[in-house]
Amino acid sequence: MKIDNYRLIADGLMPLSRLSQPKEVIRQFTPNWFAATMGTGILAIALSALPHKHESIYSIGESLWKFNIALFLTFLFLYSARWLLYFNEARRIFRHSVVSMFFGCIPMGLSTIINGFVIYGPNILGETANIIALNLWYVDAVLAIACGVAIPFMMFTHQQHAIEKMTAVWLLPVVASEVAAVSAGMIAPKIADSHDQLIVLISGFVLWACSVPLAMSILSILLLRMILHKLPEAGMAATSWLSLGPIGTGALALLTLGEATPNIFESNGLEIFIPGIQGFYFIAVILLWGYGLWWLLIATAITIRHFQGHVPFNLGWWGYTFPLGVYAVTTLRIYKVMPIEAFAIIGGSLTAVLSVLWLIVGSRTIRGAWQGDLFVSPCLKDLVQEPQPSMNTSLDE
Repeated sequence: MKIDNYRLIADGLMPLSRLSQPKEVIRQFTPNWFAATMGTGILAIALSALPHKHESIYSIGESLWKFNIALFLTFLFLYSARWLLYFNEARRIFRHSVVSMFFGCIPMGLSTIINGFVIYGPNILGETANIIALNLWYVDAVLAIACGVAIPFMMFTHQQHAIEKMTAVWLLPVVASEVAAVSAGMIAPKIADSHDQLIVLISGFVLWACSVPLAMSILSILLLRMILHKLPEAGMAATSWLSLGPIGTGALALLTLGEATPNIFESNGLEIFIPGIQGFYFIAVILLWGYGLWWLLIATAITIRHFQGHVPFNLGWWGYTFPLGVYAVTTLRIYKVMPIEAFAIIGGSLTAVLSVLWLIVGSRTIRGAWQGDLFVSPCLKDLVQEPQPSMNTSLDE
């Protein structure tokens, strides 16, 4: 018995001990990992949005942003390597009804880096940071639109779905466009040429329109699904928070785009459209924020219900971070426009909760990556002969 315990300890200390061979890291790598860049990036942005923040908080946010760049590049290398080395296996993802949804995490993770260039970059690179942000945004916008069109089309034509099996992961490929719209609102005022500003601004509104109405439609179906078929299984517990994502992001995009619109319209001789714009977008933001509050409370109640039992750890736990983060940032941005202290308190409290969640999920992700538990591609399930860790593998077992 003692020998078995020693072996278990030794397996935990050895890197990738749960994998048959190290190259399985590449073979089993999936877009789910980019959810970690979303969670890390939104924490960096939230820390920068805190009112009356100490200089050390800004430094922590900047360090997180730099770390997130390294993380994104690492994941990009590993996933690109999978397509180069295991092309026939990698392409099976398009027929998988769950993992394919996580393609949306790639442009959303990139958006947090782009926003970091606007927030933190100028202090390091000067005006070059805004140029980098603009060029990366073009790439991000194309990727977001591609995900928002290609993945739903695959759902229509090649994948098998059922209402009782539906979860909020359906939102991931669609929401990528509105996340890119947030970046458009932040970047547009930083562009030197007024006409280019207008192009990016209008593109941001188009991206918003390609995402938010679709996301709201999916949320309606999701609400019906939960009424008829109750909550998803414990392994998908974190997906309840994804419902908050498009609401918070949609409101944040309206804030950034709405704040940029008057000056850019004036610079392009479109003054006739300016009256009433800011009041209209802010009312829309408050309405979305209130709708998000309902989903925040529902997600909290669902989480409490799930954690009364055993909830296995998997990469889906990063779903707790990004939606909460964008809602926190939106709340803090509302406070800057409407200085009601309650928004500052709520936004600051949500950011504190986000920080704790990031530490918990991040530490467990490092542990799972070290042991190899988290490197698993469900698309290969029918190809693998020997037992492999599942997406719902608990690291406590």
